[in-house]
Amino acid sequence: MLEEYLRATDIIDSDSPSIREKAEELTIGLRTDSDKASALFYYVRDSIKFSPYAPGHLLEHNRASVVLDRGQGFCYQKAIVLAAMARAVGIPARLGFADIRNHQLSEKFLKLMYGSNVLVYHGYTELYLNGRWVAATPAYDARLCQDNGFVPVDFDGENDARFPKHTASGEPHIEYIGQRGHHSDLPWEEILQARDEFLAGLGVDTEEFMARWLADQKGA
Repeated sequence: MLEEYLRATDIIDSDSPSIREKAEELTIGLRTDSDKASALFYYVRDSIKFSPYAPGHLLEHNRASVVLDRGQGFCYQKAIVLAAMARAVGIPARLGFADIRNHQLSEKFLKLMYGSNVLVYHGYTELYLNGRWVAATPAYDARLCQDNGFVPVDFDGENDARFPKHTASGEPHIEYIGQRGHHSDLPWEEILQARDEFLAGLGVDTEEFMARWLADQKGA
């Protein structure tokens, strides 16, 4: 039943030498899966910088080994790296997705999103630990949280670790508004379809949006 969550895929390439070697390095000497999962989480959270402008418009941009080598990524790219590293050390892992409302988006990003603070298909990792699936959200690195007054997501290898509802000063931050389920691999076509439907709801053409996205990416 859990075999599909241990298998390497083209995107969750847990058999990649760079993924396997880094995962083994980070977990050497650790005895429990919970301790291993926690160590992997903090590496992905803080050593891979969060960037909403990381390359991602082509499927191969999202491959775990590519994101690891690049050293930056957005939410589901970092979730993919964590899933790949977990599988590399024998921990079943899958990807979870939700639609969220981010009340702390920058003015630049809000402009890119035509004023909407809703983000569809936010991605996180789900790890099978102690007989159950546990959510782990490695998106925001500690430096970004410190610079922006966000509460960092911590993970003890046992309990769900999701975005907090409020910033460190008590302002609204992340609101989960809909679940998109979980997948053993990146549901690329579903993500693209959801993006197009969301943009259509805003009255925005996808090609126009992607042109703006790529222009902002070059300037980031």
